[in-house]
Amino acid sequence: MSKPTSGDFTKTAGWLDWYAGPSKPRFQLPAGAVDAHCHVFGPGAEFPYAPERKYTPCDASKAQLFALRDHLGFARNVVVQATCHGADNRALVDALVHSDGKARGVATVKRSVTDDELQALHAAGVRGVRFNFVKRLVDFTPKDELMEIAARIQKLGWHVVIYFEAVDLPELWDFFTALPTTVVVDHMGRPDVSKPVDGPEFELFLKFMRQHPNVWSKVSCPERLSITGPKALNGEQAAYQDVVPFARKVMEEFPDRVLWGTDWPHPNLKDHMPDDGLLVDFIPQIAPTAEAQKKLLVTNPMKLYWPEEN
Repeated sequence: MSKPTSGDFTKTAGWLDWYAGPSKPRFQLPAGAVDAHCHVFGPGAEFPYAPERKYTPCDASKAQLFALRDHLGFARNVVVQATCHGADNRALVDALVHSDGKARGVATVKRSVTDDELQALHAAGVRGVRFNFVKRLVDFTPKDELMEIAARIQKLGWHVVIYFEAVDLPELWDFFTALPTTVVVDHMGRPDVSKPVDGPEFELFLKFMRQHPNVWSKVSCPERLSITGPKALNGEQAAYQDVVPFARKVMEEFPDRVLWGTDWPHPNLKDHMPDDGLLVDFIPQIAPTAEAQKKLLVTNPMKLYWPEEN
């Protein structure tokens, strides 16, 4: 059954709703595991979608996110501001303050944000801002504005999450390497997995991480990167084989600077909507040892988002 979009909104034509009734993962997550990349959508009637949005999703509430967290076996979430909410962080903040301390967040802010507003976001649990360079999702914010924001949030101990596509890394290199904070790359910089893992495009991304120890990467979203699958559906335990070599390469070389998240409710997928339980079962393919799994799912996200507990 199609999921609703509440309020005075009409869901984008062809929108793929998040997967209902995900399977229970066979892979048992380590105690204290963090889903370090997920979102909430509205609900639109309560938290309206932004006028400048590029898509209108089905609703995906905090209660539904927390139910998925418990079903999959995660202990905590990192909720990342979805682009459909622009720089209106109310839905994100609402999720954080109702999480009983089990969620931290990554916000989107503009140059006009006041210091008091930043402090309020920090008190709610925000620990980073996201800069999005994927052209089909957002209109670009000028780099001087982003650099000004980065300098301001550095004082709060926050980091910058960057989202871009692999072909754009050369153009963005100088900006990224000038950022004064820890920098977290979403989804390995979206490599083209039809190209060789040891080819020049992905090698440039690895060089970016090698030369800049403040750069981390999420090794997430195989469902978004995969071309040949197989898809995480119908009990598939060896999903997204074409993404595995890329994620394992990053895992093996930078085990202390990697994060993983479900990306629920999976904004803007065009091909299929994965079973989130099978997505969790993807993890041992890229992190085959207990030590690597603990770093990926517990040690690293706790260091970045709950440093006071280390």
